[in-house]
Amino acid sequence: MTSTLATHLASTWPGVAQVCRLTRQRELHGKQSIETVYAITSLTAAEATPARLLALARAHWGIENRLHYVRDVAWGEDQGRTRGGAAPQVLAALRNTALTLIRRRGFTPAEAFDHFSAYRHKAINAVRQARTE
Repeated sequence: MTSTLATHLASTWPGVAQVCRLTRQRELHGKQSIETVYAITSLTAAEATPARLLALARAHWGIENRLHYVRDVAWGEDQGRTRGGAAPQVLAALRNTALTLIRRRGFTPAEAFDHFSAYRHKAINAVRQARTE
């Protein structure tokens, strides 16, 4: 199935080398759910075995869970009303920078909010410090 579908897609979408199907099972609050998703890649079967494709998919979700989930929950980014011009991108960059500074100091976002709200001068000093790398 994979090679046939990839060949069919490649005729209209150059660069498609493989198509894979991922079936995910999870349990949340005692309920089981099954989800099937498809992915396309320009990596050939020689470059990406099924195990590597699975690792790449998991790495993608690791980014989603580590960054986007934190931005949505900690900063309420999805509820933001800033929509015009470059402002959403600027705010996202500032949030990413803050998250990097927080993690480099060994805090979780929740710990950092508590700590820096009590010691605001430390937040300012954290931003002023030169890179250590």
